[in-house]
Amino acid sequence: MSSSVLRVFIAGHRGMVGSALKRQLEIHDNVSIITATRAELDLANQQAVNEFFATHRIDQVYLAAAKVGGIHANNTYPADFIYQNLMIEANIIQAANQNNVQKLLFLGSSCIYPKFADQPMSEDALLAGTLEPTNEPYAVAKIAGIKLCESYNRQYGRDYRSVMPTNLYGPEDNFHPDNSHVIPALMRRFHEAKVSNASEVVIWGSGKPLREFLHVDDMAAASIYVMNLDQALYQKQTTPMLSHINVGSGVDCSIKELAETIAKVIGYQGSLVFDTTKPDGSPRKLMSSSKIRSLGWQPNYNLERGLAHTYDWFNANVLTLRMA
Repeated sequence: MSSSVLRVFIAGHRGMVGSALKRQLEIHDNVSIITATRAELDLANQQAVNEFFATHRIDQVYLAAAKVGGIHANNTYPADFIYQNLMIEANIIQAANQNNVQKLLFLGSSCIYPKFADQPMSEDALLAGTLEPTNEPYAVAKIAGIKLCESYNRQYGRDYRSVMPTNLYGPEDNFHPDNSHVIPALMRRFHEAKVSNASEVVIWGSGKPLREFLHVDDMAAASIYVMNLDQALYQKQTTPMLSHINVGSGVDCSIKELAETIAKVIGYQGSLVFDTTKPDGSPRKLMSSSKIRSLGWQPNYNLERGLAHTYDWFNANVLTLRMA
């Protein structure tokens, strides 16, 4: 980063990724962070977003704001997921361009890739097959965000980049019993089993599916790294029509191994029971992170250390978490 102060807008600063970005950017003396709560700025309101950009003289944007949820939420509210995400990203990217913001980083999702993409999933798998039906509206919106960035780069000469994270976990995650993802769901379940001295914990499925996980602090570090890469280096790994880069740990594990590691971290001594009447989902989901590795970035946390860090945060914040 240059010595002059950069005015950096983090859209979605209260979310898991946005808050991690804020923590890491705050340590830089030459960065002035700009944020707005949902009550202060409705990102789906085009006029409000335009006025916000015109007022704040922004230099860089991290577009981490999104409507997110699990399978149940995606299935129940598909219109909300596609509409709100399309509006948020379109309004921000258009306002950035109108207000001469040259650098923007869009955060996507691994669900952009086809349901039956080859493993590990590489960037060129995008639009090469049919999406997973349960979250297709959300995935289409995220694909549109990538294509918005590419289109503004081609037409206006902007430097708008996109990163696609694998499954994330860490501080500020959602530990809701119904709407959370696998790591926070299991962490809460094992924690409560330990507190109540339960003899067993039941886990959906066979435990055989393989999944990849990345600590959110690693995702934030990768995002800042990609944002500030020399443009020529970035363009060596991308093309005008395929400009996104995957960010993952490069390692997957079975759900059984994940559950055993969480139990170990928490100190739960009971039995793990796998309910094979419940669905497993895809047998494997792993992203290729060779491009970002070739650019010089690698993660800091392995899974056990990352889970321990997350459980420390969980214990420190258990009374205020989204737990019900």
